[in-house]
Amino acid sequence: MKTTLPQLRGLGLRSPHLPTVLETRPDVGWWEVHSENYFGGGQALAQLMQIRRDYPLSLHGVGLGLGRLGELDDRHLAQLKQLAERVEPAAISEHLAWNHFAGRYFNDLLPVPRVQGVVEHLASHIVQVQDALQRPILIENVSAYVGFADEIMSEAELMVELARRTGCGLLVDVNNFYVNTLNLGLDAEAELARIPGTLVEEIHIAGFEWFEGTAVDTHGTAVSAEVCQLLGSALQRWGHKPVLLERDTQLGSFAELHQEYMQLEQIIKSPQANTCGVY
Repeated sequence: MKTTLPQLRGLGLRSPHLPTVLETRPDVGWWEVHSENYFGGGQALAQLMQIRRDYPLSLHGVGLGLGRLGELDDRHLAQLKQLAERVEPAAISEHLAWNHFAGRYFNDLLPVPRVQGVVEHLASHIVQVQDALQRPILIENVSAYVGFADEIMSEAELMVELARRTGCGLLVDVNNFYVNTLNLGLDAEAELARIPGTLVEEIHIAGFEWFEGTAVDTHGTAVSAEVCQLLGSALQRWGHKPVLLERDTQLGSFAELHQEYMQLEQIIKSPQANTCGVY
């Protein structure tokens, strides 16, 4: 089963906005939700199923930790499989990150050092997830705040190699590449150029904030002009792709978020202009 997201802009759906979305059925191409928020079933899942009747959905995981040492959490994977069978999402995605060590979980998406052996380690976990779900997943690049010694490839090169080895698709977060440019001096445009458009099945954009001289991927502000320009460049390079706007903190009203979301149309229709509307 291949990803079937529509070639339209999508929006991250967060629980404070659920009542408004259920009542108004706004003009949104598709929704993405965090998988773990619906593992418990109950009212949250019932509301999600109501939305599922009218819109395509994407399940976006934040807790599995593809880069963790040792085995993946069987219970977590079983819950994801059960949710996917119930929701029948258009796409399922996970981060190239780790969040668990020595019995302790961390409330963050920690980058995986791109050292010898990491390709084999990540590929085995991706294959395990895909075998359990009986479908390909998408893998997403993450923000980093420190570099690592002895790295043998860039993050874009790692993503491409994993896609080629496992058959997974790529979810390219252009905001994360830009944050890494600011923090680590990487070249976001060069990273995008390393990724064949045939492997890209979804793009994320979001806002970041500065804290004590470090750019932090908070998803709590409007998308920056620089990230909009990167999005335009990516669409010129790869053609039309599903593009998702994420907001996780400082949500504000749904009307405000929807207004920002609608501005995406300008970039998607005319990526060569590198226009950022009112961002």
